[in-house]
Amino acid sequence: MRVAFYAPLKPPDHDVPSGDRRMAQLLTAALRRGGYEVELASRLRSFDGAGDVARQHRLGVLGKCLARRFIARMRDRPVSQRPRAWITYHLYYKAPDWIGPRVAAQLGIPYVVVEPSVAAKRAYGPWAIGHAAVVAALGHADVALAPNPADRAGVEPCLRDPGRLHSLKPFLDIAPYEAALRMRRMSRLAYSRRFVLPQGEPWLVTVAMMRPGDKLASYRVLGEALARLRHRPWRLLVIGDGAARKEVEAALAPVATRTVYAGALPGESLPPILAACDVFVWPAINEAYGMAILEAQAAGVPVVAGAAGGVSEIIAHDRTGLLTPIGDAGCFAGALDRLLSDDERRRTFSATALEKTVAAHDISAAASSLDRVLQALIQGRA
Repeated sequence: MRVAFYAPLKPPDHDVPSGDRRMAQLLTAALRRGGYEVELASRLRSFDGAGDVARQHRLGVLGKCLARRFIARMRDRPVSQRPRAWITYHLYYKAPDWIGPRVAAQLGIPYVVVEPSVAAKRAYGPWAIGHAAVVAALGHADVALAPNPADRAGVEPCLRDPGRLHSLKPFLDIAPYEAALRMRRMSRLAYSRRFVLPQGEPWLVTVAMMRPGDKLASYRVLGEALARLRHRPWRLLVIGDGAARKEVEAALAPVATRTVYAGALPGESLPPILAACDVFVWPAINEAYGMAILEAQAAGVPVVAGAAGGVSEIIAHDRTGLLTPIGDAGCFAGALDRLLSDDERRRTFSATALEKTVAAHDISAAASSLDRVLQALIQGRA
């Protein structure tokens, strides 16, 4: 059975890695695992990061044009080769869906949104057009799936009825991480040589794009926190790159001699690197849930993170990691200090992190959940 898939922020085959692209890739993989043929409906990036009203207007016009073209192509196909549902991933005021609602309405197929968010304060101001488009799209949605429970309050009033909102836990394919854990000792030796990291010291790791805004703010909190822990032995491995590289390096300058920059790395290289490390660190300012945090937990790595958004859905506080107040460098440093001083606690967190990820966040469970939702919608249209 064929479904149309669209990610207005970043398509799954985009050349720049990010948590958003990773989740789009995982969603398509989960759909295929459930037996669906996934058609990438469009690569249009509707993202407007500057609040440019003219750009939002142009994107809206282009989206309507692309919707008409897609509808025409589908009507030229046999019915058996048309999509039976439209799925849009990550809908918010900076990246609305100008295509899906029109296509779904014209083709008479269900419109499904995964990870929508609504910020009421954007109803006025430079992103009012994008905000209005998100609200309109949610008004057409047959189902909205929310990985981040913090989004529910904003999304629910925009739906035709509250019963259309369902939870979908963030997920990934656990198998590569379990395999990486079995090779931890060998990987640690290899990465010790590659990144010049002393094996006798704890390795901290973070994975994040380097861009202005919340990511840079998180790096700054991290730098401030780590500067308070120079009395302890540790090394920091930073995986990621981006336009704010110089600002990130400045934020981490107080611990520059203990920091190694690995740059942006392909997703398939992350499981063995994460499994070789001791603690994942990320202040997570305004983070939805943090795909990299979930990946760290899958690799059995304890996490110290800010308690933002859905991060607490991934980290079980004091069982798989430690959550700290958002933006509080002192509390973050204190939590990390306690974890670094307790080897047994880190080992316990590691084992529990893997157990929790297998039980609650594996791609197989997500595939089953998506299939149940889609089958109910498609059969309801039959």
